[in-house]
Amino acid sequence: MSTVSVSNLNKVFNKGKANQVDALVDVSLTIEKGEFVSLIGPSGCGKSTLLRLIANLLEPTSGDIVVAGKSAKQSRLDQDYGMAFQQAGLFDWRTVTKNIELPLELKGWDKAKREARSREMLDLVKLPEFADHFPWQLSGGMQQRVAIARGLAAHPPLLLMDEPFGALDEMTREHMQAELLSICAATGTTVVFVTHSIPEAVYLSNRVVVMSPRPGRITKIVDVNLDGNRNETTRERPDFFATITAVREALRAGGGHAHTGAGVEDR
Repeated sequence: MSTVSVSNLNKVFNKGKANQVDALVDVSLTIEKGEFVSLIGPSGCGKSTLLRLIANLLEPTSGDIVVAGKSAKQSRLDQDYGMAFQQAGLFDWRTVTKNIELPLELKGWDKAKREARSREMLDLVKLPEFADHFPWQLSGGMQQRVAIARGLAAHPPLLLMDEPFGALDEMTREHMQAELLSICAATGTTVVFVTHSIPEAVYLSNRVVVMSPRPGRITKIVDVNLDGNRNETTRERPDFFATITAVREALRAGGGHAHTGAGVEDR
């Protein structure tokens, strides 16, 4: 059973009004368990909208979305996914531990189980010594690691990520990409990842979904076949650069523009 199945999805904002926006048109996509899939395309193409539709933070105009074998709404209610955004979204008045425990509190986990899971997640993201710190005492990269730990704390089968490293400097960003792959390998989590960066999408993904300018359509899906474990040498390999070129050409063919860094998603 696939983790995410999107069929004939359409999203229109302000339908029938003068300011109507056709955001997504006839989008179909299947994401299998354990896959890392990136969504890439020009600003305003609907990448973030698609992510929010999967998360049931928006309702589709038409079409079907199934997440973890359920409707998107039921999956949201059952907290079958975690989320991470460009801003870590941590609560400054809660310690790192208490931030990670928040989804577990909402699920009704008892205190001992929450504390044990929080320690496990802090070990996973390599921040055990910061358990009692507050978010404002951490660097941006450390805050994002806490946000990822919180997103994965309740063992969700799916992690939805919207430009989570976009605000980080290049060195921290590359480090966080490696950390994310390590975490996903350890947990078997399926990831849907929004980015403007072609190298980031290629480095992280099993498949890169290329979208057209608005109204957003999937114009091509590029398979990423990088043999072996991905590490600092991966970025220097010919097959890495060849896949970047394939994604860039797919963007150009679809009417989009290639980006090599982070950007701001407006829809």
